[in-house]
Amino acid sequence: MTSKTVLLKGTQQDGFIAALLQRLWAAPNASIPHTPVAGSPSTAAAASFRANISKYENMKRLCFTAFDHGITHFDLANNYGPNPGSAERNPGRILREELGAYRDELVLSTKAGYEMWDGPYGNWGSRKHILASLDQSLQRMGLPYVDIFYHHRMDSNTPLEETMSALAQAVTEEGKALYVGLSNYDGRALEKACKILNELRCPFIINQNRYSIFDRTIEQNGLKESAARLQKGIIAFSPLAQGMLTDRYLHGIPEDSRIKTDGRFLHAEDLTEKRLHQIRALNELAVSRGQTLAEMALSWVLRDGIVTSVLIGASKPSQILDNIKALENTAFSEEEQVKIDQITKM
Repeated sequence: MTSKTVLLKGTQQDGFIAALLQRLWAAPNASIPHTPVAGSPSTAAAASFRANISKYENMKRLCFTAFDHGITHFDLANNYGPNPGSAERNPGRILREELGAYRDELVLSTKAGYEMWDGPYGNWGSRKHILASLDQSLQRMGLPYVDIFYHHRMDSNTPLEETMSALAQAVTEEGKALYVGLSNYDGRALEKACKILNELRCPFIINQNRYSIFDRTIEQNGLKESAARLQKGIIAFSPLAQGMLTDRYLHGIPEDSRIKTDGRFLHAEDLTEKRLHQIRALNELAVSRGQTLAEMALSWVLRDGIVTSVLIGASKPSQILDNIKALENTAFSEEEQVKIDQITKM
């Protein structure tokens, strides 16, 4: 059984809105019986638009398109945007002015852990940073609470107990978040964090990590295996490898591509001849499945039910609708999976 929902996530790329497609699986290792929020089928992502009215109006159209098609999960972070904090302000305004009546249908999340202000507490995972960051995020959004509050990255210089107890305080004592999430953790850290949060009787439900056909770090560092065993969800970001797993670069680097116009996250040297050969081979396989390369890449991330969501980028409503199509065929034959593995090892 599948169902579609989309989450609005603030991205660091100006002008883009990320739509998170989440698939609800019946497989036991994907079920999260005590956390219906994590099991809700879809998510979209609120983007980091500059505060001009044209982009704000476009953001509203993207939000409404997502919501009208069952997307109810909006994922933000305090450091997303052209300026830190900007990705929370406009989505907060939309939620207050346009979607306020539907608040109880929505799942809203934000994060803390990256640099937000000067000094030793403006970054990482100290209690002071975690709790102050959440207060600031709620103020920017104009909301009393979020549904999921993530620690954004591991911090080797702060005891894990301190970070987890701060997250638990926000949830169990202050009521400023309903659930805890972790982002960019590995399997070992996830295991330790989960144990601490269980002892604190704090509901932890979801991980957010980079994962794609080209980047399988969570398979190598134990995160995917641990999440499945502990029955915790995974939201995969960068499933299209910053646009490489699309038809955008099949014939070289277009002048209006992200590499040419931005260059922060994808560089010309990333598109080697070897990588271009892999992209073209994967595209041929996608065509044989009746999918675009992007659809196949998203479907692949969702193929085994362990990953519950994928995060993608869109700048117009039609792209949200196109991305939802990935949910129509997430089954891969053994031959197709072997072929994909062979291509990525070429």
